[in-house]
Amino acid sequence: MSATPLRRWRTVALTTATVLVALTAPTLTAAPALATTTAYDTTYYKNAVGKSGTSLKSALHTIISSQSKLSYAQLWDALKVTDQDPNNSNNVVLLYSGISRSKSLNGGNVGDWNREHVWAISHGNLTTSTGPGTDLHHIRPEDVQVNSTRSNKDFDEGGSTFTNSGGSRTDSDSFEPRDAVKGDVARMILYMAVRYEGGDGFADLEPDEKVNNGSTPYIGKLSVLKRWNDEDPPDAFEERRNQVIYDSYQHNRNPFVDHPEWVDAIW
Repeated sequence: MSATPLRRWRTVALTTATVLVALTAPTLTAAPALATTTAYDTTYYKNAVGKSGTSLKSALHTIISSQSKLSYAQLWDALKVTDQDPNNSNNVVLLYSGISRSKSLNGGNVGDWNREHVWAISHGNLTTSTGPGTDLHHIRPEDVQVNSTRSNKDFDEGGSTFTNSGGSRTDSDSFEPRDAVKGDVARMILYMAVRYEGGDGFADLEPDEKVNNGSTPYIGKLSVLKRWNDEDPPDAFEERRNQVIYDSYQHNRNPFVDHPEWVDAIW
């Protein structure tokens, strides 16, 4: 066989293989969160380590339900500590927009930052009375107008950016946070679903697989939140925030910041 036909045969085989890969390659998904260990595993989490599914969720609920509670007014000063800009101690970092803004600009006017409920108040009638509506683990500083844009929308992907979005996007029925805090949002939502199980006179909060949940005690989409948890693991800012809430305010932890792999272990 001459050299020329051999080269032609190799070219055809390579082209065919390329086509087959393009037709049959599976859709890539985020790898599950890696297992972690913390200094709290033998103390705070000792009754949860090694469990999974409903047993793990129940154990974590019991653990994190022991907490000090803040009033809605107390959140102002707490957020100035938990969300302090690591590069400028006079500022807080706004969740969805990523903007660093003066701590003194808290309020309800354009240009101010206010208290964003990541688990929207209307999803289960949280109210601003002491309870889930004042749980610091899911309250974050945000620009007044950006907060209004998010409104009570469920979380999903898609839509368009907007003024001061920082890369966050929205459409008619959902909100997509900027990439740097997608995991943060997922872990806050899932914390709320474990902490509030229908006791204390509050609604049983749960994630589900849809948007447009309205006033029901559900927020979606769970599959998207799980993927965000895997794609955006906890960073130093989120870990510090969890520690400050534990040490100085509520004295409970968000277990998914310490153990992001527990998201897949439960859901």
